[in-house]
Amino acid sequence: MAKIEEKRPIVEEIAGILDGSASAVLVDHRGLTVAEDTELRKTLREAGIQYKVYKNTFIRFAVQGTANEALSQLLEGPSALAVSKDDATAAAREIAKFAKAHAKLEVKGGMVEGSFYDADGIKAVANIPSREVLIGRLLGSMNSPVANLARVLDQIAKKDEEVA
Repeated sequence: MAKIEEKRPIVEEIAGILDGSASAVLVDHRGLTVAEDTELRKTLREAGIQYKVYKNTFIRFAVQGTANEALSQLLEGPSALAVSKDDATAAAREIAKFAKAHAKLEVKGGMVEGSFYDADGIKAVANIPSREVLIGRLLGSMNSPVANLARVLDQIAKKDEEVA
């Protein structure tokens, strides 16, 4: 009974991290050197992503009966969990970028805004630009017709001045 009580805080920690997360990505980190793992942790920390290695049993208990329960099917072999609270694509994007440079890091799959994705799905999500980039593109495309109209009107006004 005492051992179960010792492990409960770890399960609650995982549940707390996953609660309200925008995305969670599971990876197999076997084969990474200490330097590569340190570089990965630093990169993820700078991007605002929580990353930690947990025992599969702890993750399984933490996700049981929650919206993230589908993660249980990915829990084979060593597992590390990368969780983003704000940007839904950040964890997938940063993990995929690191995995391109370090082939030993294997994406298992994950959850993005309540939807389960396998490894290929997470790689597809990684190609989606961040929210800020998408908003910038939207505003740019909305601004473009107005700017073009202003240029045309300006050209017409200049032409009328030349004629007069």
